[in-house]
Amino acid sequence: MARASTNGSTKDVSVQDLTDQIETLRKDLSDLTSTMADMGKAKKAQLADAAAQQVETARKKGIETADMLGGHARDVQGQANDFVKSQPATALGIAAGVGFLVGLMSTRR
Repeated sequence: MARASTNGSTKDVSVQDLTDQIETLRKDLSDLTSTMADMGKAKKAQLADAAAQQVETARKKGIETADMLGGHARDVQGQANDFVKSQPATALGIAAGVGFLVGLMSTRR
């Protein structure tokens, strides 16, 4: 038998008592590990939900922006068509000038 000191007194501790205490510690550690794993799984699920919500918000915002830009592009195209119809010679001159500039820039590499 072993002797252990607790609060200044001594008492006999049997091997069975030590074995029981070790088994209790093992069970407590197992329970703690299981609890920590459950908490990790819950946090993972929570973060996955938050990420999914952010992705959905970004997707909706992207669709709204694309629709807005599409509307602006249609407006600009309409204005360009109107300009070409009302002033065809000016439009042709502008197109030739832009083509000339693009040609110059592409040959200057």
